[in-house]
Amino acid sequence: MSSEVDIFWKIKLVRIKENLEENNFRCFVAQTKEQAKDTILNEIIPEINPGSISWGGSATFKDTGLYDALKNKQGINIIDTYDKSGGPEAAIEMRRQALLTDLFLTGTNAVTEQGFLVNLDMIGNRVGALVFGPKNVIVLCGRNKIVGDLDDAMDRIKDYSAPTNAMRLNKKTPCAKTAYCHDCESPDRICNVWTITEKSFPKGRIIVGLINQDLGL
Repeated sequence: MSSEVDIFWKIKLVRIKENLEENNFRCFVAQTKEQAKDTILNEIIPEINPGSISWGGSATFKDTGLYDALKNKQGINIIDTYDKSGGPEAAIEMRRQALLTDLFLTGTNAVTEQGFLVNLDMIGNRVGALVFGPKNVIVLCGRNKIVGDLDDAMDRIKDYSAPTNAMRLNKKTPCAKTAYCHDCESPDRICNVWTITEKSFPKGRIIVGLINQDLGL
């Protein structure tokens, strides 16, 4: 990516950070995924001092290397919801337990320029954690997730995020074959629960990390 594009986003992300902070989110900007990882591991987690940590499904979370850094972290109760070795029932139970952790990490489908988080979920555990439960939530967002407004966010999610995630997860949905939304009735449909998070409550509970790289879907 050209330096001009990086500079463009460096400037723009500062403005979006200000808008998020006006909406009671805590926010930081990282120029690389490595910087985002270091900020979370070396600054935010020591400050929060969580006794328990979990996460929601997020390619961005994995892309930063945070999953590998945290999954075996000593001295903290880690609820690894990516571990499916115990079978479907155990996986659901872990997702339930994750909603009561001290810190929950996830990505977002879109962030509007006015500072809203917009998400569409299959099971609801990821957006559930955003709304209520974990004491603190860290949301990771690559610059490719920035959109103009709510309409742009919903278009992005339905037209791009949902089909590509259905492909990534090997879901048997029409969009995984055609690359566009059919508003399907498939049992594998991942478009079930919308959330629009206009403000963080309490103030600062949700921490948004804006990353000046294209990450996730």
